[in-house]
Amino acid sequence: MTLAVPPRDEASSPRRLLVLAVPAIAIGIIAALVLWTVDRLAEALDGLLWDTVPGALGVDPSGWWIVLVLTLTGVAVGLVLTIAPGHGGPDSATTELTPPSLPLRALPGLAIVTILALAGGVSLGPENPVITINATIIVALLARLLPQIPTQIAMLLATSATIGALFDTPVAAALIFTGVVAAVKAGGSLWDRLFLPLASAGAGAITMHLLGAPPFAFDLPPYPGPESIDLLTGALVACGAAVVGLAALAAFPFVYRALHAMRHPIIVTTVGGFLLGILGLIGGPITMFKGLEQMGQLLQDEADYDATQLAVIAGIKSIALLVAASAMFRGGRVFPATFIGVALGLLGHALIPSMPLGFAVACGVLGLTLVVTRDGWVAIFLAVAIGGDIALLPMLCVIVLPVWLLVTGAPEFRIQPPAPVAPTGAPAAPPPPDAASAR
Repeated sequence: MTLAVPPRDEASSPRRLLVLAVPAIAIGIIAALVLWTVDRLAEALDGLLWDTVPGALGVDPSGWWIVLVLTLTGVAVGLVLTIAPGHGGPDSATTELTPPSLPLRALPGLAIVTILALAGGVSLGPENPVITINATIIVALLARLLPQIPTQIAMLLATSATIGALFDTPVAAALIFTGVVAAVKAGGSLWDRLFLPLASAGAGAITMHLLGAPPFAFDLPPYPGPESIDLLTGALVACGAAVVGLAALAAFPFVYRALHAMRHPIIVTTVGGFLLGILGLIGGPITMFKGLEQMGQLLQDEADYDATQLAVIAGIKSIALLVAASAMFRGGRVFPATFIGVALGLLGHALIPSMPLGFAVACGVLGLTLVVTRDGWVAIFLAVAIGGDIALLPMLCVIVLPVWLLVTGAPEFRIQPPAPVAPTGAPAAPPPPDAASAR
């Protein structure tokens, strides 16, 4: 997370907080409307691709149609990346959750490839591109309407608003930005610096509720209460999920280099789409798309899956995430990673039947998302949100500790972009020491 947080004298005096609260709330509403629009357009195209057209043709949308649609999605995305101004924004494999804003002319291409990926069944979420779209729009609007607001504040508010809308609560944004502001040596209290991001995130979350977005919640049995054995079983499941995530992280640069060796965007995305189609054909629709609805299906029908099936689902989704992220599709890794964590948690429950279901799922989510986000607060939040019981929180706050020791020395779950080429006669810049691409 690289967002800059302004010091107290720029943004955190009570008077300035009050003045900026109104545009902060407006930013939250705008960010939610952009996310809602992207989601609705993707859903409309999803229905056309997976229901209307195969129904009219009389074909099974769970058979060879999966390979056809995903391959054509790759072709379409490659075409947009080739001809659109800005080439559809930065490669999502190289970006963090909060990538930088873009020129306005790049937004249509980025929006189109995001909608195509979401509708076509690509195993990526909307978080990275939608945050980029919102940040770009908000920075441009404030530069014109309220130029006295620094760009870094505009970026902060747009990002927090989108995160609040994405995860259905401002708590997610607060936890993410707690780590950011804690790293900044500036005057004022933590809550002074969280005030405006929370206002934006809260407005974004409420707007999504009013627009009818489904809540980020799942129906699982309540946690019966802590027992000493839960610390052992929970740590085993969480660490096991983290090991799966670390294995995917180790494979990420190799998959990325293999696909990018084909160089031309249309070839890369077409081959990536074909591979995703084969994976979807093997694993079925449950292993496709961003994973939010599929989490609900998996949890609802968990009794229908045995340990082998759950391991296959988690494995196929992990490979699909790597292929999608490496094949120049635009999208985020948090939602599919959360789905993988759910599958691994259900696998833990299948292997240790005495382990409470919600607790096992929460531990699987905790371990996997900690590798992908490298943020303990976000991992705990997602684990509690999926587990659906605040009683899980004390146990997860302890279980996260050994998992953190396991993952803290690994590089970030992204590909470091290549260092800029030095001018002739100038020394080349050394590569970052923790570059995932150097592994």
